[in-house]
Amino acid sequence: MFKLKCDDFLIYDEESGAYYMSDEQKVRDETERNRWKNTGWTVLKDWRLYIMLVPMLLVYFLWKYMPMYELMGCFKDPMTGDQLHVASYSWTGLRYFQQLFTDATYSWQFWRAFRNTFTTAFYGLLFGFPMPIILALFFNEVKSNVVRSIMQVCVYLPKFLSTVIVTSLVLILFRGNGNGVQSVGIVSKVFQAFGASETLVNNGLVYTTKYYRAIYIITDLWEHAGYDSIVFFAAVIAVSPTSYEAAQIDGAGKMAQMRYVVIPSILSTVVIMLIMKIGSLLSVGYEKIYLLLGEGPAIAGKDENYEVAHTVSTLANEWSSKQEQKALGTAAEMLNNLIGMILVIGANKIARTASDVSLY
Repeated sequence: MFKLKCDDFLIYDEESGAYYMSDEQKVRDETERNRWKNTGWTVLKDWRLYIMLVPMLLVYFLWKYMPMYELMGCFKDPMTGDQLHVASYSWTGLRYFQQLFTDATYSWQFWRAFRNTFTTAFYGLLFGFPMPIILALFFNEVKSNVVRSIMQVCVYLPKFLSTVIVTSLVLILFRGNGNGVQSVGIVSKVFQAFGASETLVNNGLVYTTKYYRAIYIITDLWEHAGYDSIVFFAAVIAVSPTSYEAAQIDGAGKMAQMRYVVIPSILSTVVIMLIMKIGSLLSVGYEKIYLLLGEGPAIAGKDENYEVAHTVSTLANEWSSKQEQKALGTAAEMLNNLIGMILVIGANKIARTASDVSLY
């Protein structure tokens, strides 16, 4: 039995009948024995870089891992024990998850919110994911570094604006004359000039159910497309110039070079980013929705627009604000995240099967 184990890393000498260790194995053993020592010296040598990681680790610990403690709330009754401490609640098992599926009072609200979340996120993925790739290809064709830099700064800038500023700009552009202001938004004026209905002009486009989702997706695209193109642009400029030269010798024009040289070269990056995008597919936050619709005249009772705007995050926030429904809101958010995790695993498996490129 000992011989079988030794055969994996020792060499048997038939003349002497003994085992000996090769020089390569000695180096491997020495490296393994000193692995933690070498790691420690590496950390000490690059200590400045590791100090820069501390703020990121703190952010992840405080905002990503610590809140996981509150996830126990979806398995416990918030009306029992100390309301400030989840651990003191009595255990209820999967009761709140069952209510999301079977209770007539809550199930229709959850599935309506989930449908709106998925629809909004799907349209955002459908129109939002190709745009950064198109921008990266476009930037690669701009020969002047000065012009390209100016254009990149212009499209990156919206990412650094807060959600409050972005939604304020949207409200100014799309507001109607029934919003407590004298002037109508520029875009609403254009619609008015083309004979839009009086109700549309009074309420404004953003408060009209028919146009809300399009406005949400367009503004989200304007806000994130430029910044998201950085990764794709880095992949595009990493393509070897010899590939372009070979394509030009074969008579390929600009469009043919993009199709047969650039896109295949960045395909692995596209697949990885698509999987990560699918991972956040259902993470439609409530901040922008509340800022866009919180004061709208057409939704004074949160009625018309919330038929298409009410997402899982807004529903969970609404339920969590009431102590008796707090666990239900936590369960709704957790179920939404579990579905998102399943989507990531499925997308990763499909990508690995189809293209041998995957996230893990």
